[in-house]
Amino acid sequence: MLSHTVLMTTEASVIPFATDAGKDLRIFDHCRGTVTVQNAGTRSFSATDLEELRAPVIMGTTHPEAWRRLQLERLHTLVCDHEQDVLDALVQDLAKPALEGMAEVVTLLQELKLARRKLRQWMRPQSVRVPLVQKPGRAQLTREPLGCVLLIGPWNLPFSLTLWPLVSALAAGNTAVIKPSEQAPATAELIERLIPLHFPDDVVRVVNGDASVAANLVRLKFDHIFFTGGGRIGAKVLEGAAANLTPVTLELGGKNPAVVLPGADLQVTARRLIWGKGFNAGQACVAPDHLMVERSLKSQLVQAITDQRRALYGANPLESEHMAALISDRHYERLQGLLQTAQNEGRVLLGGECDPVRRRIAPTLISIHDGRDPLMADELFGPLLPVLEVDDLDDAITRIQDEDKPLAIYLFGGHSGEQQKLLRSTSSGTVCFNDVILQAGVPGLAFGGVGASGMGSHHGEAGFRTFSHERSVLKRPFWLDLPQRYPPYTLKPKTFRRLLS
Repeated sequence: MLSHTVLMTTEASVIPFATDAGKDLRIFDHCRGTVTVQNAGTRSFSATDLEELRAPVIMGTTHPEAWRRLQLERLHTLVCDHEQDVLDALVQDLAKPALEGMAEVVTLLQELKLARRKLRQWMRPQSVRVPLVQKPGRAQLTREPLGCVLLIGPWNLPFSLTLWPLVSALAAGNTAVIKPSEQAPATAELIERLIPLHFPDDVVRVVNGDASVAANLVRLKFDHIFFTGGGRIGAKVLEGAAANLTPVTLELGGKNPAVVLPGADLQVTARRLIWGKGFNAGQACVAPDHLMVERSLKSQLVQAITDQRRALYGANPLESEHMAALISDRHYERLQGLLQTAQNEGRVLLGGECDPVRRRIAPTLISIHDGRDPLMADELFGPLLPVLEVDDLDDAITRIQDEDKPLAIYLFGGHSGEQQKLLRSTSSGTVCFNDVILQAGVPGLAFGGVGASGMGSHHGEAGFRTFSHERSVLKRPFWLDLPQRYPPYTLKPKTFRRLLS
């Protein structure tokens, strides 16, 4: 989701270079091997700043439950006090309908509510049984903060998905640096303005700037990097983090298939599918990317989707106040190019209406014949829905297995045995039966990808664990010190084996 600029600094200490955002300075300290990023219109962030943010964690200031609750309360206040500002920024960036904008607010508040309710339980050390020969020792796992973490947000849900991991990071006792997406400038500027109003400078900071700023931030020695975005840039984040062996969580996306089998309520299925493609103009990592429908159901389903599109967005969807815009001209032109090719070949089953001025494309169905179609090359991230006929569930599973592991798989209809077969025979970050997208909104349900769709997970306790180090601790008394453990060894190996096994 971020265009990537890489510069190698080898000889000169200060190298200016031009970017789309203006002049930046990349300052390389040869003694420390660190990078300072200075971007026009934004505050620079250096290794010294990183150490200032890490210091409260090292000193133990962030470890107590009270400190963590205070930070969660600050974030809750930020969200509640500035709801309208958030909605206004989302309109500016994405022409987002008010209800969809409020969904970003509500999901964040749900995550905060769960973290505040479960924090003490998550922090509690976990007792571990010790073997007989190590008794009366006591073992436990304690969860401690990692340090200072970097959170790189996306542009599609630029408020909620940027601050969502901050909930887990603060609950786990970390400090954080936030890099919002420059492609959603109104929201990025709002986050940069609000964070200092609610958080001390040594707890959370915001670094705004273009892709080069993000590219250089990941080269600093953070204790964890959490990235939400596309796979191509995710690979660059991983590459940049590798030099410092910084652990990384990647929330990516993929070609999420939706499969429709006999037994599905076609009207409800159609309504949920067209909503999933219309929500945020299809710009959601868990949106259904393409549709596989059993051959006998195709014509009925297409008609049902036609009916439901009219019901949801009216006879002229481009004029609907309930439809968001595409994020940029470049993104619009990419999707419109794919659509134009399909129109020229007579494969558009429904829709195809476009408005380049407002960057709108109506939810559109396009017939495809196999996985080699250009629409299947990359994640669409828009309101185009390719439709592919399949013979049965086995045919759909085979096609899913032939592609990278998606972030989500959706199955409508079928019986419980077919649902279990899908779970056994495929791999994906999430699965949802008879609906779309909603699994990402369950706060206590771990959310994350697998393979090309991401690594690591968050939400609820999964997020708390992502931003914690689980330290193993064994405590033993002095009063029992058996001589058999020390040389000269008198315990026979077979006796030793029996005792331990």
